[in-house]
Amino acid sequence: MIKRICVFCASSEDLEEVYYEKAVELGVALGKYRLNLIHGGGQIGLMGRLSKAAIENNVFVTGIVPEALNKAGIVSDYDSKTIVTRDMMTRKARMRKLAHAFIALPGGFGTFEELLEIITLKQLKYHSKPIVIMNINNYYNYLLLQFETAYSEKFANEQYKKLFFVTDDIEAAINYILHYKHENMYDKYLKA
Repeated sequence: MIKRICVFCASSEDLEEVYYEKAVELGVALGKYRLNLIHGGGQIGLMGRLSKAAIENNVFVTGIVPEALNKAGIVSDYDSKTIVTRDMMTRKARMRKLAHAFIALPGGFGTFEELLEIITLKQLKYHSKPIVIMNINNYYNYLLLQFETAYSEKFANEQYKKLFFVTDDIEAAINYILHYKHENMYDKYLKA
């Protein structure tokens, strides 16, 4: 049963307003569907707007922060629970373990890294959890175009498109997660 959604996103305060609006909309939707939030533990940027909106909508919010970033003004002081890990690798492992699904809002290098790692781990069958890429304001267009290049140049199998779902609509993202059924892409190889 899907109960805990891990959201990867930016901690920047210099973004266009549409990104903050969507982060707040996601926080509200988590409350509407009685889903819990797992995030990077920050109180600024999309991360902060998302977690505040979630808290305001009765969502249990778990922030997971590495020790080096556990500083006043950076780490959230209003999350329901804060878990401090020794480093970034441990933080990501803890987020993966606790989450039942993943959503990537727009973000920078850290978000890219988290998203690509979670897709890769699913490709390698370390997990079978739903992954949603929120392509708000066409933010991920070039990353998705790079994926298309990888498929066409045979660096990645086109089957891997099934590893994740792309949308810019919050309701569509939640609906995908709540009705997700894992498809084993490897059946055809096992039968060969």
